Amino acid sequence: MTTNITITERAAPAAAPMRRALPGWVWFIALWCVGVGGAMSLGFAFKILMNLTLFAVK
Repeated sequence: MTTNITITERAAPAAAPMRRALPGWVWFIALWCVGVGGAMSLGFAFKILMNLTLFAVK
């Protein structure tokens, strides 16, 4: 006894995630902005700490 089974179409997965990778230039701009923002924040914090310590010495 033989059974012939023919599959005509594939069923799609129930929850297929739609992942879109960002282009490289978007990553470059985002990381550049984060770097510049971090450097400016660090400089601002350093300026405040220097002013506090210099006025504390007087």
